[in-house]
Amino acid sequence: MNIRLVRPDITHKAQAEQFKAEFFDCGERVINGSELLDQTDSYEAWLEAVTANRSAETVSPDWVVTDTFFAVDETGRIAGIIDLRHTLNDFLRDFGNCGYSVRPSERRKGFATEMLRLLCAEAKAAGMTELHLSVERENLPSVKTILKNGGVYARSFSFEGQPADIYRITL
Repeated sequence: MNIRLVRPDITHKAQAEQFKAEFFDCGERVINGSELLDQTDSYEAWLEAVTANRSAETVSPDWVVTDTFFAVDETGRIAGIIDLRHTLNDFLRDFGNCGYSVRPSERRKGFATEMLRLLCAEAKAAGMTELHLSVERENLPSVKTILKNGGVYARSFSFEGQPADIYRITL
């Protein structure tokens, strides 16, 4: 698989809007790991927020330092999005260090597994020693992605009345 993780910038605007539209066209209103791209009308405002959240000096006071990446394929098309939360606050305890989504037309092709593998390398380079990932138990593709990247079950919790689990990946 030939993808790379890239930080969003203004040159990705059209691709990001197409990426978001594909989710919405498929009836999906949540894009995990997108740092609220699914809830923001302006790409420029979203880009400003994710850029600010990369630094302890500029991160939103109610958030944690977070790197957001587009997973770009060899053609330059955005295949997915993934974020890396460097620390966990009380709110994030059950959400973990990262979230990710693959655009509907690119699922079941190994993108999520490769995205998480690449993110693990980013986390290690940032000095992190482990990642905690949450997943709704019924989301078997995501469970498989986590397991393929060395995830080990850590604990269970309930999210919106549904059973969910936290997995730990040692870096």
